[in-house]
Amino acid sequence: MIRGLIDRYRNWLDLPQNLTPVTIGEGDTALVHWDDWGQSRIWLKLEGTNPTGSFKDRGMTVAVSMARYGGARAVICASTGNTAASAAAFAARAGLEAFVVIPDGQVALPKMVQSAVHGAHLIGVQGNFDQALAAVRQAAESESWLTLVNSVNPWRIRGQETAAYEIVDDLGHPPVMLALPVGNAGNISAYHQGFIRYGKQAPRFIGVQAKGADPLVQGRWLDEVNTVASAIRIGRPASADTARLAVEQTGGLFLSIDDGAILAAQQELAHGGVFVEPASAAAYGGLKELSRMERLPEGDIVVILTGMGLKDTDTPQRWANLTLTSSRADAIVQTISQMLNLSEA
Repeated sequence: MIRGLIDRYRNWLDLPQNLTPVTIGEGDTALVHWDDWGQSRIWLKLEGTNPTGSFKDRGMTVAVSMARYGGARAVICASTGNTAASAAAFAARAGLEAFVVIPDGQVALPKMVQSAVHGAHLIGVQGNFDQALAAVRQAAESESWLTLVNSVNPWRIRGQETAAYEIVDDLGHPPVMLALPVGNAGNISAYHQGFIRYGKQAPRFIGVQAKGADPLVQGRWLDEVNTVASAIRIGRPASADTARLAVEQTGGLFLSIDDGAILAAQQELAHGGVFVEPASAAAYGGLKELSRMERLPEGDIVVILTGMGLKDTDTPQRWANLTLTSSRADAIVQTISQMLNLSEA
């Protein structure tokens, strides 16, 4: 029987002893050895294998469990997609209503479909994610029966810490470096706390943003943000202060890469058998940039791949190739021969 992460790490999460977990088998995701780049051993943490396809499930199991324990009737969140899908699934499992507020026209369709099929109430608003988050925070503060489950909820962060626990368990020690995408910045903050709490020391943190949505790189809020990586298309990260602390205390850095580099990273991972959404590819692309600059340390380096590729099926069409031919066997063989000749050339 698969246990949820609350049962696996209850003693580390400071939860009420009589709390009944709301779980759909989240956590325990694979840590895959990807490659050796010189003396650097590259590992991929496949968070897209969580039940709803993203890392959000780690925090949501804890946040929704505590919401139900506290007597909430419903949960609410602002989202660029993954939080909405996760909140909808866990609320459905808990028997709670879910209200998800999304910036109109800025969320990939598969993520909206995920939220809808679990019975969530989708509310589109004019404006960006930051404006949506400000609105739902006010709504939750005004209604005692409504619990906010964005990453400003401290129980979300505690749940997301468990990914750091798992890395320590799998490697036997913390890695020397950890690269992950940064949008609202709750996840980098959670990993920092998790390594300190569980591993007693933290790796060097590399927070990767997309150019056009990189307020932590630019050092200022951005009211207009644009990137193919919709999951990190955020100009005013709510957890900016703790994210900066994570980078400063570990001697890490924030960097940003453009959409071209993100798509190239997505393609490279996919051609190695790992299909991720653009935000995840940004983390890998950022690490590739550091490698080109010869700034990677020796030892174990982990890249956090936060969401599976089917979260955003439009983006890969920019680089994936489809060749049309007739249904005749000879036409298919001819097409294959042409492809092989092209590849050999």
